[in-house]
Amino acid sequence: MEEKIKKYLSDLEKEKGIEILLACETGSRAWGFPSPDSDFDVRVIYKHDKDWYLSLTEEKDTIEYFLENNEIDISGWDLRKSLRLLAKSNPPLLERIQSPIIYKVDKEFLTGINSVAQKTYSRIATIHHYLSMAKKAFEEVTNTEEYKLKKFFYALRASVACLWILEKEEIPPIEFGKMLNGLDLPANLKTRIGELIEIKSTISEIYRHKGEPVLIEFMKACIERAENESQSLPASIGKMTDLNDFFLKTLA
Repeated sequence: MEEKIKKYLSDLEKEKGIEILLACETGSRAWGFPSPDSDFDVRVIYKHDKDWYLSLTEEKDTIEYFLENNEIDISGWDLRKSLRLLAKSNPPLLERIQSPIIYKVDKEFLTGINSVAQKTYSRIATIHHYLSMAKKAFEEVTNTEEYKLKKFFYALRASVACLWILEKEEIPPIEFGKMLNGLDLPANLKTRIGELIEIKSTISEIYRHKGEPVLIEFMKACIERAENESQSLPASIGKMTDLNDFFLKTLA
């Protein structure tokens, strides 16, 4: 599948006249808890030739393709759009520039954008994204006796991300394991989460689970704490000039 994805990416560059700066996996495969039938969620940051940006009108700055009977989802953002989102500490963007599964990359670009991301990181902006995600998924899990394990992990990971943002100044890792290991959590919680990840790695995404009262109570506590403390978190102290300088450097 990796070779297929790389071929699709090469074809995409030729078709659209773009240069891919980063193509990586996101979603459950990058988070570290895929199912055997998980889709491939490929996310791309790309750039056009400099002349493309010299226009009074802005052209479409996104791409999206579904391939292999929707098993491969390729979507992406243009460089300028990506950096505008980075200025807002857009969490999906912060995740993809950390992805452990990379199909194509300009290493200088990846190093540079991670450096700029550290300067522009806003804890308050980032926690709002994960808190919203945690609350929505948590409600879906707790409003039914049986739930998809996939949805349970959405709620769990977003809840832990909220905890990370409250307790640490660093950007939350995309990899769930790194997030768990970086926090001082009870051993029994980590053990059970590991067991559930192992279960998820062997069963279809349609599998329905039930129970887990200890982890559900833990998620509830994370969400409540995030709601109470999020407004006191600092905003970004980054400068738009850092983003603009990086934009021009990447186009050069």
